[in-house]
Amino acid sequence: MVLVERRIGLLFAFFLCLLLLAGMRSLQLGTLKGGMLKSAAASQQVQTVDVPAHRGTITDRKGVELAVSQAAADVSATPYLVKDKLTAAKRLAPLLGDTEADVLKKLSVPKSGFVYLGHRVPGDQAVKIAKLHIEGIDLKPTQRRTYPRDYLASQVLGSVNLAGVGYSGVEEELNTKLGGTDGQRRTVRDGVGTDIKVQNTTLAQPGDKVELSLDAAIQDKVEDVLKGIGKTYRPAGATAMVTDPQTGEVLAMANWPRVNANAPTAAPGYANQNRAVGYTYEPGSTFKAVTVAAALEDGTVTPDTAFDLAPQITLYDRTISNAEPRPAMRMTVSQILARSDNVGAITIGLKLGKARFDHYVRKFGFGAKTGTDLPGEERGIVLPLSKYSGTSMGNLPIGQGESVTPVQIAQFYGAIANGGILKTPHVVRRVDGKLVTEMKSRRIMKASTAAALRQMLEGVFKEGGTAHAVQIKGYTLAGKTGTANKVDTKTGTYSDTNYIASFVGFAPANNPKLLISVMVDQPAGGSIFGAEVAAPAFGKIASFALQYEKIPPQ
Repeated sequence: MVLVERRIGLLFAFFLCLLLLAGMRSLQLGTLKGGMLKSAAASQQVQTVDVPAHRGTITDRKGVELAVSQAAADVSATPYLVKDKLTAAKRLAPLLGDTEADVLKKLSVPKSGFVYLGHRVPGDQAVKIAKLHIEGIDLKPTQRRTYPRDYLASQVLGSVNLAGVGYSGVEEELNTKLGGTDGQRRTVRDGVGTDIKVQNTTLAQPGDKVELSLDAAIQDKVEDVLKGIGKTYRPAGATAMVTDPQTGEVLAMANWPRVNANAPTAAPGYANQNRAVGYTYEPGSTFKAVTVAAALEDGTVTPDTAFDLAPQITLYDRTISNAEPRPAMRMTVSQILARSDNVGAITIGLKLGKARFDHYVRKFGFGAKTGTDLPGEERGIVLPLSKYSGTSMGNLPIGQGESVTPVQIAQFYGAIANGGILKTPHVVRRVDGKLVTEMKSRRIMKASTAAALRQMLEGVFKEGGTAHAVQIKGYTLAGKTGTANKVDTKTGTYSDTNYIASFVGFAPANNPKLLISVMVDQPAGGSIFGAEVAAPAFGKIASFALQYEKIPPQ
């Protein structure tokens, strides 16, 4: 009996100890660590996540969608919570667009508490993944940026990164406008991770719609023409622009090689550059119009001023001649420009003088950014007057020794076309339905100077002119060819094999509605001359655009 009572006493004491231990543990968890554990439970069961704003759509001037956003999700996993990894991988792989083996590998990462299975998974696929109710699989809402026209204007549009932030092109320049303001969502989950309450605490504000001045049809034609140049001449690159010289609006801005905007990393890095604003080159003979414009504006010459020109000209230790030898002859300023005569252009530059030449080069917008609404713009290189040598006026007036960008050349010729006013080329037309205020403009030459230049540049398309082979029935054209040696980066001297071929012009000549510029970097197949490589491209683009824009023949 005593033994039984002793055993009962021991048993009672044992349970009393357990009760005391439980009480102490309860005190510890409920009082001493209550706040910390409550916070931990809340962090595991209550989550607040950012809800990305719908990124604004980018369209062309006629409403054609060029960049759109769609609902998507980033899919992640907590591997140790996924019980049957093999089955999960088999069910998830087709929805993620991945292989079963790769998904299984991610789910099997040792000691990993978090792993991404897919970024920006399309919304319809994300919904299917959510309906699988696989424990340990999580979806975070995001946006998927897509470009419906793939290659069209890809370098102009630019791209967004995984965080949905624009990092090039219009996507970068207008990132704040396009991006909108993210919202927040509060989610309450049960012990096994199932959502039991979802509440939007802050609504996302969508980004603005952006309308560009580009016209998809003209853009497509320009890209097709550049594709033909790429096939025929195999250049290192090429760019072309079509603008309205009266407003500065860019109707097309194309680059070759082309890049698929939906897969920019698949193209070589340099191809993603928008050469129209970010590439500098020595312009060659297209710059002769700058020399002539300066001399006309300064009153140094008139279109009819005549010079007796030798076959070549010597400045100190340097002798310059023409690409095609000619005998000594008398030529007017108009003829010098139409025939792109090196000796004549240098003679005009020398008569103007280096100080006035430098003044007008800068006044005409060279050596400074145009201020266009695209990122990555270069300013070009204009030689300081203090660094002119005795031979500088033997190469600067013919477009060698100073660097420009395609957009600078287009801007200058636009001033010739519109009566002497320098207008900044721009691609953004409307933001959130509101017309963008016209970019800055300023007069850089008298209207009479511009009119004289327009008439003189018509001579380029006439018999004896460098682009006489290019004709469009019913229309009078004006423009200028350019061929320039590139500098060999290894030797620092001009290359005998690598050139820039270019052309810039407008139509109709007497009332310009379209300005078209073409620059081909290092053509390698057949010809290196602007008259043969770039001028025909101008003709093809102008012929299409004049008809498309319903500009009547003269």
